[in-house]
Amino acid sequence: MGWIEAVVLGLVQGLTEFLPISSSAHLRVVGEAFGWDDPGAAFTAITQIGTEAAVLLYFRKDIARIVVAWCQSLAGRRKGDPDARMGWLIIVGSLPIVVLGLLFQDSIETTLRDLRIVAVALIVFSLILFWADRIGTKQRELKDLTVGHGIAFGFAQAMALVPGVSRSGGTITAGLFLGYSRAAAARYSFLLAVPAVLGSGFFQAYEALTGDTEGQAISWGPTVLATVIAFGVGLTVIAWLLRYLDRGSFTPFVVYRIVLGVLVLALVGTGVLDPT
Repeated sequence: MGWIEAVVLGLVQGLTEFLPISSSAHLRVVGEAFGWDDPGAAFTAITQIGTEAAVLLYFRKDIARIVVAWCQSLAGRRKGDPDARMGWLIIVGSLPIVVLGLLFQDSIETTLRDLRIVAVALIVFSLILFWADRIGTKQRELKDLTVGHGIAFGFAQAMALVPGVSRSGGTITAGLFLGYSRAAAARYSFLLAVPAVLGSGFFQAYEALTGDTEGQAISWGPTVLATVIAFGVGLTVIAWLLRYLDRGSFTPFVVYRIVLGVLVLALVGTGVLDPT
């Protein structure tokens, strides 16, 4: 991987990670469109460390409060505290993606990166998001979150293991179906992603350092640069998206996903892009 490629993919990762349009799909499509080798699941996971660092910085006060309250709940204190409860709900919601990620790691890194699968996922899950945004009551806030809802959010997040689904899009869709407001669903989506994404990123980095990436060579200099760029851009996108959701709908993202998915299928069908 070259330095220009790293800059472009870092920008793409930062711009798309938090929007419901699938960062992994965009990294896959942009790389193929420029004639670059597939950056691979390992590169995607490692650069996501940058975007999750942006979450840690943006929500630093909330996260610090949750961590302190959760640790105190282990000692028998603050058991009924909302922040301690949120800590437990984030852990519960993270379990599905950990289990499914380990079970289907090989498919995630190979078969599911086929551009035809990516394009279909972009289209189908955009329509599901559109439906959820239309029928969701949007009356619940994070204080209404239950264990059952946390698990539902978790399974929705796990769907993002398929490039094209979108981590934020999947969890926000689940939240809308469950009656949560757009902003509440987005905030929980960001918090829920922290342990899963950081865990995946550091796991992939460990495998790369120990030579267990099965042919996915990591160019560490460009990868670090892409991660830093993703952090800076992602921080800006978080702030913008939360302001936008106070008044805007997900329709523009739905339209964009459908157009992109159809375009990718057309380019694959005409032989312009190699699906594998």
